[in-house]
Amino acid sequence: MARKALIEKAKREPKFAVRRRNRCKLCGRPRGFIRQFELCRHCFRRLAHEGKLPGVKKASW
Repeated sequence: MARKALIEKAKREPKFAVRRRNRCKLCGRPRGFIRQFELCRHCFRRLAHEGKLPGVKKASW
């Protein structure tokens, strides 16, 4: 879990736009971020398995 101080810091508007850090909307994790869903890989996988993300299927070949 991400530190609460860093999550709150990320919510503030940065002085320059390039300083913005992508964070998961659910847990605040900064790494493994999937832009299309605004989730980290852990939350994305959990929600996809539960069927809560429309249009996402488990790949099998």
